Amino acid sequence: MSVLHFTVWSDYLCPWCYNASVRLRRIEQEYAGRVALTWRSYLLRPSPRPGRDLERFRAYTGSWLRPAAEEDAGTFRVWEGDAGPPSHSVPPHLVAKAAAAVSDEAFRAVHDRLLRAYFAESLDISDAATLLALWRELGLPEDAYARAGSPELLRAVLSEHDEATEIGVTGVPTVCLRGTDALVMGAQPLAVYRRWVDRMLARADEAAAGRSGAGA
Repeated sequence: MSVLHFTVWSDYLCPWCYNASVRLRRIEQEYAGRVALTWRSYLLRPSPRPGRDLERFRAYTGSWLRPAAEEDAGTFRVWEGDAGPPSHSVPPHLVAKAAAAVSDEAFRAVHDRLLRAYFAESLDISDAATLLALWRELGLPEDAYARAGSPELLRAVLSEHDEATEIGVTGVPTVCLRGTDALVMGAQPLAVYRRWVDRMLARADEAAAGRSGAGA
């Protein structure tokens, strides 16, 4: 049985990446055992920007109502409270990588929790105390959290971002099917992802059947 392996470049501060994550998670469930997702880091804010104005940031989050209005969207709300704005993209990616070192299930839990915390709960996911609280909330091993501060994981995050730019990724979310050069950019509707998967599975199954017949 053919399995499609997709690489997804994404950033935790990108509202469209949240929508793509919701839809691709649905695809992963609908095509269980036939679709595998690998999430990689793309940094919309690679370096800290101290002194960003909270009220300007709050006004910017009004634009999140546009992705919120789409079908099969994440949960969004305009920023509330006095936390933030987030300094840069790197901290949540490091925590997600630390979770991935625990298990695939831990990564999925942290990945989903980071997006919900930022876009639906007005939590600054670049803040160390907030990230640790989310980690503890999920009941993950306390000692594993320390890996988020390792130079090794930082190099991995930066390397994934560099790889994306080298192959032509200019924005996120971007999805690539392993073994092809095609890059699908933007948060596509769920129906588009389904059609793509159906078409690629049909081709893969046909190719596998041809190889089997040739070897008979």
